[in-house]
Amino acid sequence: MEEEKQEDVKPKITLVVDFEGQTCSVKVKPGMTFKKLFEAAEARTFKFTFTGQRLRPEETPLEHNMEDGDQIDAHLQQVSPLAVSVL
Repeated sequence: MEEEKQEDVKPKITLVVDFEGQTCSVKVKPGMTFKKLFEAAEARTFKFTFTGQRLRPEETPLEHNMEDGDQIDAHLQQVSPLAVSVL
């Protein structure tokens, strides 16, 4: 009976989010979308990359072949100033 319970548990992987040398470890299911992670990290302020590729909220760690201990890099998003007309 105990073996059956263990089989029902979906494996999780630990990802490390790094922002300017500060890291945070997060356990996620490989098929879970990044949306939940981004919301927790206030993704409006950050963009996230893995091996140089930008991660989208609808994507999953599985799609990027992420493994336990892989690192996601967080970067402050640059906001472009509004264009101002000069007369």
